[in-house]
Amino acid sequence: MAKKSTSAQAKKPNVFMRIGMFIKQIVDEMRKVVTPTSKELFFWALAVLVFVLFLMAIVTGMDLGLGKLMLWMFG
Repeated sequence: MAKKSTSAQAKKPNVFMRIGMFIKQIVDEMRKVVTPTSKELFFWALAVLVFVLFLMAIVTGMDLGLGKLMLWMFG
């Protein structure tokens, strides 16, 4: 059975170096973010609104339909 070697490379960096690395990674990822144009933003917002209204219509229809079914069954 081989012994576990605790070399300097296997040790984790100290907490301050890990925090610094974390912040550096955040900054690197934020540089990749692209701000949408106003036209893109408008159409994405419109798509979300249409989708939400569609889901609201489905839930409302199911609520009314199941409510009438319960009144008919137990009514």
